[in-house]
Amino acid sequence: MLVLAQISDPHLDGSPRATERLRHVMDHLRALPGPVDALLVTGDIADHGAEAEYEEAAELLGLHDPATPFPVLPCPGNHDRRAPYRKGLLREAPADGPVNRAHRIGGTALLLCDSSIPGADEGALDEETYAWIEEELDALDGETPVLLVFHHPPVALHHPLPDRYPLVQPRLLAGLLERRPEIAAVITGHAHSPAATQFAGRPLVVGPGVTWTLRLPWEGEQVADREAPVGLAFHVLDDERRLTTHFRTV
Repeated sequence: MLVLAQISDPHLDGSPRATERLRHVMDHLRALPGPVDALLVTGDIADHGAEAEYEEAAELLGLHDPATPFPVLPCPGNHDRRAPYRKGLLREAPADGPVNRAHRIGGTALLLCDSSIPGADEGALDEETYAWIEEELDALDGETPVLLVFHHPPVALHHPLPDRYPLVQPRLLAGLLERRPEIAAVITGHAHSPAATQFAGRPLVVGPGVTWTLRLPWEGEQVADREAPVGLAFHVLDDERRLTTHFRTV
């Protein structure tokens, strides 16, 4: 059994509010009586894509701290910029290509993909990323369960804001899932609202936001609830490849 925590959309912008909200949820996760197997951070880590924002994120997330009790696995969102992300967050040489990373946690493969389009708010998995996914899957045995993780949901979430900036060309992703039964589920962020649905016959889970929570149309005219507590998700992948998700606020 695999237990993953997920946070999304901290939008660090140099403000005390953004810093404190990310620090608060990280303190909560570090204090859990039982540690999780890994933490997913599904994009929009920085609000402006500045290198200093990523340096702060790396510190708050404990990304390079050996005392952090779980691996921290990030992927970019539409507010993130690839070169500063690589340099300030990952401590790698800056480059402009997609930031795709594969991780093996226990008996599960986690493919964290870059769905950002430089200069745009909608998302896409480009040809390079799809080729990378196929190569990573080919390197496995076909029996290893795989979780596909990126920022932009490929489905409508029934709010005009996230639905204006979805993952484009979702049929390409659907085709991948149809060809690759080892992909057990898709996990995304971006919407600032916890949600669960299906896509191409697989579970699709959207993690809540750290910085603010989206109000749905029937909840009132105000789009961003900045007073809502910080949201997070816990995903459990069992031995039958069933994904169960629990949402929490802290």
